[in-house]
Amino acid sequence: MIISVASGKGGTGKTTVTASLAAVWKKPIVAVDLDVEEPNLHLFLKPEITNEEKTYLEIPVVDKSRCTLCRICSDLCQFQAIKVMGETLLTFPEMCHGCGGCLAVCPEKALTPGKRELGTLSQGSFADNKLFLMGLLRVGEAMTPPLMEQVKKRLLKIMENNRKDVIIDAPPGVSCPAVCAVMDSDMILLVTEPTPFGFHDFKLAWESFSPIGKPMGVVVNRSGLGDESVYAFCEEKGLPILASIPYDRAIAQGYSKGHVVARLSSELENRFSDLALAIQACDCEAGHA
Repeated sequence: MIISVASGKGGTGKTTVTASLAAVWKKPIVAVDLDVEEPNLHLFLKPEITNEEKTYLEIPVVDKSRCTLCRICSDLCQFQAIKVMGETLLTFPEMCHGCGGCLAVCPEKALTPGKRELGTLSQGSFADNKLFLMGLLRVGEAMTPPLMEQVKKRLLKIMENNRKDVIIDAPPGVSCPAVCAVMDSDMILLVTEPTPFGFHDFKLAWESFSPIGKPMGVVVNRSGLGDESVYAFCEEKGLPILASIPYDRAIAQGYSKGHVVARLSSELENRFSDLALAIQACDCEAGHA
């Protein structure tokens, strides 16, 4: 089972929920941080990193002695990453999306594969040999999905040998990186807070992720704040609220010190254990559908 923990905006408690679920999950699990621009799941799970490597995106390199300036490659590229300017074929590596189309269509084989560094992929383990994966984007790199795909490929490789559940800490928001993170999930867990801003972005998340067709559940963080709008919306749309986390100063203090919230008290541990069971029950229901 692959669960993506997502949110319409940052700061709702998405990583709090991910870390706590990973900590109380009873089955073999891989915790994955796909928020590659600002990963922070490791600050709470404190994994022992056993492998760290650079990842790269394939980009074209021009052999000017072979190029006839036919413009087939530049006409193909929708991102203007390769362009004929006068009597010169120029490449713009930072704009390349790595599709490989220009390499495939060049009749003179004047383009060969090069590479651009995307960032770092880290792998390790935490608590009782639970596995951990994380991507960290290179400073200056504009696109996150290519690195996210590298992390997901490594996850698939792990899953080939050992069938495990997966909990993904997705990027906040509803843009391409967030969709990239949740699209392969068996379930999307939306974390929100019952404030006007939280409710507004929660609705955006529901609207953006609903077309993917995955089951969704909701965690209301900082319950007791704001109003009843989130609860009314969930009832209207048939979204199950699987857990509520109270608005509590002790939780904020524990989070600020890098503690897993589920470990702060037996009451909170029970809440997250019940959430884990509710998620697994949803998976069973989906399997019988």
